[in-house]
This record gives sequence, C-alpha cells and structure tokens, in this order.
Amino acid sequence: MIRLVIADDHPIVRAGLTALFSLEDDFEVVAEAGTPDEAVALAERENPDVVLMDLQFGSQQEATGADATRRIRALEAPPYVLVLTNYDSDADILSAVEAGASGYLLKDAPPHELIAAVRAAAAGESALAPVIASRLLNRMRAPKISLSGREIQVLELVAAGRSNTEVAEELFVSETTVKSHLAHIFSKLNVTSRTAAVSAARRQGILR
Repeated sequence: MIRLVIADDHPIVRAGLTALFSLEDDFEVVAEAGTPDEAVALAERENPDVVLMDLQFGSQQEATGADATRRIRALEAPPYVLVLTNYDSDADILSAVEAGASGYLLKDAPPHELIAAVRAAAAGESALAPVIASRLLNRMRAPKISLSGREIQVLELVAAGRSNTEVAEELFVSETTVKSHLAHIFSKLNVTSRTAAVSAARRQGILR
C-alpha cells in the first residue's frame, strides 16, 4: 500500500485527487495539507511514502512548495516528493529539482499518468512529465543560456521591481554580490539592462 499525503491550497483539488486515488487498490491518502508548513508536519507525523506537492500556495504563504520539499527531504526518514503544479517555468522546475523532488508533473496530466508517476516516485524512481523532461534536456544542451538557481532568484526579484539593495537584503548577500550576479545574467542572456534581462528570460521560459 502506497501511503500518500496531498498538499495543495485548494480544497477542491485535494478532494479530486483523494477521490482519484481512492479508485486504486494500492493507494491510501493518509492526510491532506493546505499549507507548506502543514505538509512538512504531516510528512513527519504520518510517515507517508509520497507527498504530492503543489508549488505555489495562497498569497499569504511566504513559503513555497519547493521550501516544503527541501524540509521534507531533510527529515530523518524522508518520504519522496512529487510536484504537481500549474507552473512550468525553468525557475519553478529548477527550484523543485534542487529541493529534492523525485518528479514534476503538470495539473493537466491525464489521471493514468499521475497515478503511474506516484507509483514510480514511491519506488524511488524519477517521474518527469514529457514537457518537463524536454525542458531540462534543453537546458543541458544549451548551457550558454542556463542560469544558476541563485541567478534565477535574483532575476525573479528584479522582475518583481526590487532594487539591487532590496535584492541584497532579501537574499542576505551584499549589493556587490547582486551586481556580480546581474553581470553574469546580462552576459548569459546577451543583454545590457535589467529590463532586457527580464524580457529575455520570460521569452526563453526561464521566468514565469
């Protein structure tokens, strides 16, 4: 029996997923979480095999699914985490994979694909939606436009209108470090301004 925790901030999504897995003989949904913190607490308490994790929770939630994934994977006996989300930007994929997610699926995946992915995750295998696998392969084939996780974080904050000083404060680094990251970003994207960098990153699917 595969024990499952479902983490999503939409009750109707959790109910639909619970109903879907109840149709299978080898699944048991042991708990549902509506916030990243709840997901971590339930992962520790319920000892599931897999946590099905959304990436973005309600706007009042500062933590993300990637944050929760990192904390869950750091537990003493960590369950596997499978991301199920609407978002497919490089920044989202990279943050989830770097946090230790075993797989990454989009919410428009057919039910049979989702069920197969959870079984694969429970068996310790990776489970990536074809579009996600393709995106990661493209990153590997085109390293010249591959930004690091930290560079993507900097660019996301720039896209949100933060100044260099604000980016530095938020990431707990010096302003000089932020400027260095921006210089690398400009070089990789072949641009000369913050606005052009954000525009190029969105065009290439690096940012949402």
